[in-house]
Amino acid sequence: MTGVVGYYVHHVGSGHRHRAEALAARLADEGIPVTGLSSLPRPPSWRGDWVRLPPDDDGRPEDVTARDHLHWAPLRHDGTRARAAATSAWLEAARPDLVVVDVSVEVLLLTRLHGIPTVAVVLPGRRDDPAHRLGLGVAEALVGFWPRAARGMTPGLPDDLVERLVPVGALSRHPVRPALPSRPHGERSVALLLGSGGHDVGADDVRAAQRATPDWRWTVLGAGRETWVEDPSAVLAAADVVVTHAGQNALAETAAARRPAVVLPQARPHDEQRTTGAVLADGWPAVVRAAWPDAAEWTDVLDRAAALDPGGWRHWCDGWAADRFADVVLRTRARGLDGGAR
Repeated sequence: MTGVVGYYVHHVGSGHRHRAEALAARLADEGIPVTGLSSLPRPPSWRGDWVRLPPDDDGRPEDVTARDHLHWAPLRHDGTRARAAATSAWLEAARPDLVVVDVSVEVLLLTRLHGIPTVAVVLPGRRDDPAHRLGLGVAEALVGFWPRAARGMTPGLPDDLVERLVPVGALSRHPVRPALPSRPHGERSVALLLGSGGHDVGADDVRAAQRATPDWRWTVLGAGRETWVEDPSAVLAAADVVVTHAGQNALAETAAARRPAVVLPQARPHDEQRTTGAVLADGWPAVVRAAWPDAAEWTDVLDRAAALDPGGWRHWCDGWAADRFADVVLRTRARGLDGGAR
């Protein structure tokens, strides 16, 4: 009898949702429905059920880390209680074969305490704190969305977790494109990709860079403004250089478009983007800068990026990450069913 798989989708950033949609499409081919659980609204293209969870980050949350034993579990917060109750109610009613958690230590623990196996999505950065070690430690499988060739994505992660972590490569919504050379003469183009998870790039910064690079035409793809584009693939593919943060989704789409990049890691918990930036600086088709360059630097920065071979992105994103992800989930599900986990 076909069971159901759950997918917890974190509400900050778009990559979690895109991964959930990709997995749901792959498992649908196997006849396995996927239920989404998130405080985000149901995506328009979502095929299965969707459990809308109450938010737990409003008001004035207190003691959110339980004295550094957890990441986000505010005391005496109505949303925290209602969120856990709604998740538990679904786990009891649906009795899923497993739940993919992308990402939350607390949901990993809550699901495992209900006796349900989990697959944990691991983000880049330092994930060696007690909460991560506990949450990732109870998961049946661990998945990272970077290639095996990307060394140092989880510095400090204990050896027992590193051994169980399966890097499946970057997952892009869009098919990979052939790597085309940059145009050596005439007006060249820049696609500035700003993320939905927040960034420190202001409109004045962008205008100063544009004024300083008259031979480059800029297209700004922002978040929460009139410049937001749900599908930036065509713009990225047409650009000579992509300027982006170091979020997983943005990098996956840049790599799939096979365009050289200027990467500006943003401040994130656990040094997620700074860690990714340090890895990219070691031979990938990207010029990595710790901060937005001064206006006078932009011509040199863009020229350096345009001279890189974008074909190197084929090792970062080869177009098969969703299939590898589905394979991990299916194998973990099969082990649970064979072992009587239900």
